Amino acid sequence: MIKSIILSAGKGTRMKSDVPKVLHTIFDIPLVKYVIEEVNKTGLIDENFVIVGHQAKLVEEYVRNNCRNSKCILQMPQLGTGHAVSMARPELSGYEGDVIILCGDTPLITAETIKEFIEFHHSKHSDLTVMSAVMENPANYGRIIRNYNGTLNSIVEEKDAMPEEKLIKEVNAGIYCLNWGKIRQAFSELSNNNAQGEYYLTDIIRWANSKKLVVNAFTIKNNEEIFGINSQANLAEAAKIMNKRTIEKHLNNGVTIVDPATTWISPETEIEADTIIYPSCYINGKNKIGKNCKIGPFAHLRGDVVLEDNVKIGNFVEVKKTTIKSHTNACHLSYLGDSEIGSEVNIGAGTITANYNPLTKEKSKTIIKDNVKIGSNSVLVAPVTIEEGANVGALSVITKSISAWSLAITRAPLRIVENWVKKSN
Repeated sequence: MIKSIILSAGKGTRMKSDVPKVLHTIFDIPLVKYVIEEVNKTGLIDENFVIVGHQAKLVEEYVRNNCRNSKCILQMPQLGTGHAVSMARPELSGYEGDVIILCGDTPLITAETIKEFIEFHHSKHSDLTVMSAVMENPANYGRIIRNYNGTLNSIVEEKDAMPEEKLIKEVNAGIYCLNWGKIRQAFSELSNNNAQGEYYLTDIIRWANSKKLVVNAFTIKNNEEIFGINSQANLAEAAKIMNKRTIEKHLNNGVTIVDPATTWISPETEIEADTIIYPSCYINGKNKIGKNCKIGPFAHLRGDVVLEDNVKIGNFVEVKKTTIKSHTNACHLSYLGDSEIGSEVNIGAGTITANYNPLTKEKSKTIIKDNVKIGSNSVLVAPVTIEEGANVGALSVITKSISAWSLAITRAPLRIVENWVKKSN
């Protein structure tokens, strides 16, 4: 198996935020988790070493509690990318296999590309392989300098490049695969004799070539995958790219998305064919949506939502941690949270499942069985169960369970005072 090193120590000054850069989120998932998950999905990596520095405790706590096969290693002080990788040397003592090095701020990288990269490394019998990309505008990137036989000679940073080198459009993508047994010595011999006084990871290429090792470059097919996050503008752009990918996947699988430009769907959401997503919906977290459902417009699914076939979630309806069985409708202005809702149920406009007790800070569950009808502007105060076939009258506040086929109603009786308006004038 292969080890990975994920560089996540940077402050991210341009983010202008107190949050560590790699803990900024897209669809509420931190950037570093996207990278770790894609690495794990390859099935080739058995251990991830996350190099932390800025606000290390926050990053380490998140990784420890949320990421598989992952261990954090502190880099302090932070003396460059080469120095960051060298921090993993004690953990890799005696290890002779391959190591892949990635950045924790590239959430668009995919498991498929990582696998292709590693397979290329093996097919070329490389000791060191660098991922590259061809860009129409290569400004600010290090240029890939190849030998006559196509192997990698060096990476030249733009500030150091000659005019003819600046014309090169192949650039360093910042991902490396290396034979640790042959390359590890490089990290004891790197120099910080440069303007920044840092140890650069790119210098291992020069070192490897000086030792007559095999050094290659693998050109990525989709440049979007190496898009790095350095600012809030970058974060917003990456979110759009990720959402576009997800939308295209669902469109190709037979889901109707009326307006992709105003629809946001998390990559963790599953949607079956012939479901229609209307404009201005935000579907976040991990959800499973069945066939022939209708969602929106202006609906919000907040995660842990399961909708069986033929469910309708209408305009301005918010759903969270809720399972809804087939042929149930919640068409207007409702909140359904921490609930189990049966089939053939009608949820009237303005219905709220009040699931949170602000005094105990506990959340409780609302259970609505099959064939129940909930009248408009009703509040169901959890924990409560509405048994099969029961009806809840409009404007009711339900604080205890309702038996099957009953009518529950709590509103005051209507009172009409004849000629009151005339008498009051």
